[in-house]
Amino acid sequence: MKDNKERVQKILSDLGFTSRRKAESLIEEGRVTLNGKKVKLGDKALKNRDIIKVDGKEVKTDDKNKYYIMLYKPRGYLSAAVDDRGRKCVTDLVKDIKTRLYPVGRLDKDSEGLLLMTNDGDFANAVMHPRNHIEKKYRVTVKPRVTEEQLIKLSTCKEIDGKTITPAFVEVIKHTEDRSVLEIILKEGKNRQIRKMCEIANLKVSKLKRIAIGSLKLGMLQVGKYRHLTKNEINVLLKNKK
Repeated sequence: MKDNKERVQKILSDLGFTSRRKAESLIEEGRVTLNGKKVKLGDKALKNRDIIKVDGKEVKTDDKNKYYIMLYKPRGYLSAAVDDRGRKCVTDLVKDIKTRLYPVGRLDKDSEGLLLMTNDGDFANAVMHPRNHIEKKYRVTVKPRVTEEQLIKLSTCKEIDGKTITPAFVEVIKHTEDRSVLEIILKEGKNRQIRKMCEIANLKVSKLKRIAIGSLKLGMLQVGKYRHLTKNEINVLLKNKK
């Protein structure tokens, strides 16, 4: 008889409860139970039969509706589902969608622009995984006016916080007397990578806006608003999935 059981962290991810990596953390913290018993990493369950709870609340396994949206995240919002300090989260902007969504990757609180949200764990993992080489494009305003030497530092930076990074593509869009507007393209996204790159080059970021993820562009979407992705947009975004 075929064993249809799956690892609990995969089930939580597939159901859109959270990412697989976060689910593993929840399990390690002892916050997940399976039929009343604490789950260990590696434990398996039947998606439509066993009862899985996180923090005592059952995770329903019968919701097959998948949501894929692009949001214009404003400054001042956390790229998180909830915050224990009561700060504003991007989920506050999609409350009219009657299912749990979570952000795909992150934009830090002081940054703005294109943020994907979903309840499809496989989609989220595919977009975030470096091996799929989905580029993220940013418009970044820095002070003071950037020099040629600083541009070289930005585009050849290979290490942040002791960790190797893939060098970014950096182009000057325009200069003013005391600042420059840059376009920066990343093939991976380390935590606060652009801000740390600029710090290494002795530049201060005054505005950071993500304007594209792969083939998806922010376009005319207004601050704080969202729209659903089309099936074609999803397919194009994932065409190089590995």
